[in-house]
Amino acid sequence: MATTTKIKPRALVRASGGPRYAVALAVDALGTGLLRPFLLLYGVMVLRLSASATGIAMTVGIVVGLVCMPAVGRWLDRGARSTVVAASMLVRVLGVALLLATPAGHVWLFATAALFLGVGNQAWPAAHAALVATVAHGRDRDTALAGARALRNAGLGVGALIATACLTGGTTALQALAAVTGLAYLTAAALAWSVRVRARPAAVPAGGGEEGPAPRMRGLLAANVVYVFCLNVPEIALPLILVTQLHASPVWSAAVFVANTVLVVALQVPVTVLMSRFSRRTVLALAGVVLTASYLGFLAATSLGHGWGAPAVAAVSVVCTIGEIIYAGSATALVTVLAPAHVLGRTLARFELSTGFGLAVSPAVITALAPHGSAALWGSLAAATLLSAGVVATEEDQGTRLSG
Repeated sequence: MATTTKIKPRALVRASGGPRYAVALAVDALGTGLLRPFLLLYGVMVLRLSASATGIAMTVGIVVGLVCMPAVGRWLDRGARSTVVAASMLVRVLGVALLLATPAGHVWLFATAALFLGVGNQAWPAAHAALVATVAHGRDRDTALAGARALRNAGLGVGALIATACLTGGTTALQALAAVTGLAYLTAAALAWSVRVRARPAAVPAGGGEEGPAPRMRGLLAANVVYVFCLNVPEIALPLILVTQLHASPVWSAAVFVANTVLVVALQVPVTVLMSRFSRRTVLALAGVVLTASYLGFLAATSLGHGWGAPAVAAVSVVCTIGEIIYAGSATALVTVLAPAHVLGRTLARFELSTGFGLAVSPAVITALAPHGSAALWGSLAAATLLSAGVVATEEDQGTRLSG
């Protein structure tokens, strides 16, 4: 089992697609951080839509955006790499342009803008992973994917901080932030396209036919839907519990979110490198165990009630973030080595479909379980995640290419 024992910044940048591509990722993330966390506010404050109508339009945009993934997978399997990444950014430029052109009260135009943004947001992860898989190999690929995630989280965090500082300007500030976001997406798309990374379509195995099937990975895909709930814990579950059940100050929710972002930026690459001594499947199963332990920790912390409950939840959130880091550093990397080269795009697209589905349903599941008490919420998440970890650990990799 090849391992990565040192972090070499220059090699990491090369494995991630090169300096221009790294700048493209940073600019794209910064622009996303300026608008995405405040898109709901844009609909309510600028377009004068109701909160419920705005939320429904955003959800529809995200879900319908998933429909594009099979086409993205086929495009990637024809050899496209940087072109697909650039296209995922350009389609978000169209979304922002439509957002700026939408008159007040027009919910369907807002929903269409959210759809374009959703298509870009859903297509980008698979396209990015395919590009990195083309320029990096073995454990260097894992580290490059981890480095890109750390860079993206840093950009998102900086963008969100800038946007928060600008929100005092009201609707004019939100429109200006949207315009800057569109320019950032356009710049990032130009930089990504200029990298000009393309893969030669791999030869299909004898008897596989021109359209050879992607590995099924049913257990892994089902487990991923549950695993991805951890990404919405800091943003949805913990604020809901802290404010409505523990009656804690919103400052605790903000502190948890900031700590999550800082830890991901600081530890994503080192933890991924540390875990490289183990197989990716073992590491992914371990992530499920760590996440399960954190959910049980939240259950215990919330039982402390007002006073000690909020600090305890904040402390346990660090464990949850470590689980998230281990999961993010192994899941996509595992998929890239399970997939035969000629169906890499379709395999990544299916994996991102499971991720997008999990992200889409998790807010509804969390908010439905929370009113029934901490045991219903954290107990259910712990049981489902532990079961998913068992599925990941025991699923066989039959008929797939095991490398790295």
